[in-house]
Amino acid sequence: MKPKSKFSIILFIGVLLFPFFGWKTMVSNFDPYTQHIPDSEVSFDLVPIPAGSYIMGSEELDDEKPSHTVEISPFWMGTHEITWDIFELFLDKNYEEAIADKPLPEGVDGLTRPSIPYLDMTFGMGKESMPAIGMTQYGAIQFCKWLYLKTGIFYRLPTEAEWEYAARAGSSTKYFFGNDESKLTEYAWYAENSAQSTQKVGLKKANPWGLYDILGNVMEWTSDQYLPDAYQNRTDHVNPIVPHEKLYPSSIRGGHYQSPAEDLRMSKRFASTPEWKRIDPQIPKSQWWFPEAPFVGLRVVRPLKTPSEQDIWAYYNKAPIADY
Repeated sequence: MKPKSKFSIILFIGVLLFPFFGWKTMVSNFDPYTQHIPDSEVSFDLVPIPAGSYIMGSEELDDEKPSHTVEISPFWMGTHEITWDIFELFLDKNYEEAIADKPLPEGVDGLTRPSIPYLDMTFGMGKESMPAIGMTQYGAIQFCKWLYLKTGIFYRLPTEAEWEYAARAGSSTKYFFGNDESKLTEYAWYAENSAQSTQKVGLKKANPWGLYDILGNVMEWTSDQYLPDAYQNRTDHVNPIVPHEKLYPSSIRGGHYQSPAEDLRMSKRFASTPEWKRIDPQIPKSQWWFPEAPFVGLRVVRPLKTPSEQDIWAYYNKAPIADY
C-alpha cells in the first residue's frame, strides 16, 4: 500500500481534532480583518464569530417562546453598524465617481441605486461616523450587493439566529454583560443616555466578541420574515431562517437610541411596519426608504463558507415587493 501524502495525514488529523477545537482553530485565516472599499478612503472592520450552539429566545414574551437550542455556522460580523461615510458612496453614484481616481467598474456603474431622498434622512443627527438610518430591508440588501460588486466578497444581512448568537457572545443572561440594567449605559445608547439622538459608532464598550453598539443606537436589519410564532413552529435548528413571503413584517433586532432598557434585551424581537412610510408621497411607495424610521440601520455579515455564485445572485436579485 502506498504511504499517505503529508496532506492526507494533515487532513486526517484535522478531521479528528475538529470536534474538539472547532472552526476558529482549524481555519488559519478566520481572523479579524479590515474591509477597504476600493476607490475610496473608507473601510470597516469585521471580527470572526465562531461556530457553536446556544439557547435562542426566552420565556418572557410570547414571540420569544419557547427558548430552544440553535446551531450556528461560523461567520464574520461587522464590528460597527454601517455608517453614512460608507452608505453614502452606495447612495450617491455622483459622489462615488467624484472621489474615485478611475472610472467605476461596469457592474458598479450599472447598479440600480435609490434616488436621493426628498427628506434629510439623517433627521438632523449628522453623518460623520454616524450610523446610516432609514433604509428598507431591500435597500440594506442592495447595499450588500454594491459591496459585493466593489470588493468581490459576499456580504449579507445576518439572520435573526445569527444576530442573537453574536450579540450574546456566549452569555445566557438578559444582556451579554449580565442582568443589571444599570450597566447598560457602559455599552449602549438608549433612552436613558442618548439625548434622543443617534451617536457616533464605537464610543461605548464592545461585547466580548468585539461588537460595538450591538444593543442600542439603531436597530439592525436581519434577513428574516417576522412571524410571532416562528419559534413555536421551528423544525430546523441548524442555521434557521424564516424566508420572506410578503413585504411586512421583517425582523429587526437590538433596540435603538429611544428604546427603554427592557427593549435592549438580546432576545427582544421587533417587526417592521408600513406605518414607517406613512408620509411617503410616492405611489407605489419607495422600496428604498422609510421616511419615518430614523432608528433603523444595518450591520453586515460574511459567512465563512461562501455560497455558490447562483445563490449569491439569488439573494441580491430577489425582486422587491410593491408597496401601495
